[in-house]
Amino acid sequence: MTDPIADMLTRIRNAQAVNKTTVVLPYSKAKHKLAELINAEGYIEYVKKQEDAGKPVLELGLKYDTQGKAVIHTIKRVSTPGRRVYAQKKELPYILNNLGIAIISTSRGLMTNKKARKENIGGEVICEIY
Repeated sequence: MTDPIADMLTRIRNAQAVNKTTVVLPYSKAKHKLAELINAEGYIEYVKKQEDAGKPVLELGLKYDTQGKAVIHTIKRVSTPGRRVYAQKKELPYILNNLGIAIISTSRGLMTNKKARKENIGGEVICEIY
């Protein structure tokens, strides 16, 4: 697998397409931190690190509204291993007039575009969620 973050986002997208309540994916620190950020913004229910056949896995609880529609309408990878996308502090993206979020990888770790703007720091744009 060349891009584990894109794999994670695709698994979330596919699980929501068939109305699954959870998605299980291989564990890594980067995926765990990314999932915690998405959870903190209210797009998923929970994040759990578990063991499956002796290997660590990450379980995410997907969130749906009262009509059964997924809370995450769009989740897409922006920066890929073949095409890195960086944004300076003044060029940080506004997602859906600031209703959505972008995850930014900065020198201070992963954070949302809103927090990066407050801390006056730029970085690599990992993904967009709305």
